[in-house]
Amino acid sequence: MTAAEKNPILEIESKYGQSIWMDNLSRDLIESGELKALISDRGIEGITSNPAIFEKAIAGNKIYDTDIEAGIKAEKSTEEIYETLVFEDICNACDIFKEVYDKTNGLDGYVSIEVPPTIAKDTESTISEAKRYYQEIKRENVMIKIPGTQEGLPAVEAVISEGINVNVTLLFAVESYVQAAWAYIRGLEKRAAEGKDISKIASVASFFLSRIDTKVDKLIDQKIKETEDADTQAKLIALKGKIAIANAKVAYQKYKEIFSSDRWKALAEKGAKVQRLLWASTSTKNPEYSDVMYVDELVGPNTVNTLPPSTIEACADHCDPASRIESNVDAAYKVIESLKDSDVNIDINQVMDELLEEGIDKFVKPFESLMSSLEEKVKQLATV
Repeated sequence: MTAAEKNPILEIESKYGQSIWMDNLSRDLIESGELKALISDRGIEGITSNPAIFEKAIAGNKIYDTDIEAGIKAEKSTEEIYETLVFEDICNACDIFKEVYDKTNGLDGYVSIEVPPTIAKDTESTISEAKRYYQEIKRENVMIKIPGTQEGLPAVEAVISEGINVNVTLLFAVESYVQAAWAYIRGLEKRAAEGKDISKIASVASFFLSRIDTKVDKLIDQKIKETEDADTQAKLIALKGKIAIANAKVAYQKYKEIFSSDRWKALAEKGAKVQRLLWASTSTKNPEYSDVMYVDELVGPNTVNTLPPSTIEACADHCDPASRIESNVDAAYKVIESLKDSDVNIDINQVMDELLEEGIDKFVKPFESLMSSLEEKVKQLATV
């Protein structure tokens, strides 16, 4: 039995052209050697972080105390101490993934770090923070995460034109993804027009999944309760757990369209890399659904799937790899269209807008909570 047959993750990567990244980062993971083991044993080819992940990693963890004390002695602010901790973890993770980056010629091996979520709707601050993060981390395989808000997209374009790798995050609506892809292209066009190299810039568009089903399923459950008509109930039940994957399949069709356009071909001739779709929010929230449904159903070329540790282990154990991203595409369009049915009547655009707002909030709250707990720790350690 080959390594790929023993581990479906390796088969997904070698046979179907999808990269598996991990959605988790902590100093424990780096210093214990576990991160290196995940690369060699599980085939993990990149890593993503966000404020919620860092809150879990740092809050209440003594492993960071020495650096916090050093920050106190250096009279750094809480924000500066936070950055010192996070930047060190990101730099060390980048160094660990550098071998993957080199081996894949810059396709994989990236480590993502998000600009502060509190500036998600401030274009200029996002641009300046993204540039500062990139300059301070000084690693060619770092990706700066910028939210795909209306204010974030011009920042994506500007930052790409500066030659900085970008992970466009919090994409829910297909139209938001389309805008993110064109922002990447415009950024490359601007850079190319200045005669600068565009061959080493990488970007992914992080398209969120499970949160969509969680939200739509709640709306469906409410509508099921409100009707006694068996046909209507059956129609509603048939849509449960189906929207996120259908939405992702439609987005992939848009990806193919955009990256086969003449505008893209002109950039590809200059060495540009396609901006890959990255499936995010991939842990299944509903125990009635398969714990690897957001992996199995969306395997396909030129994509990334970023999995939390529990989903990585579940996938290594029982994923069923096959190229499914383009299977049942007509059915995917019909599923989305059926939300407009008078018996269903779910406004998908409204759902996506709400998810984006909630998504920002889900990063702002842990960020603020982390800063607050760090402030407390600074006070405690300062008196020791």
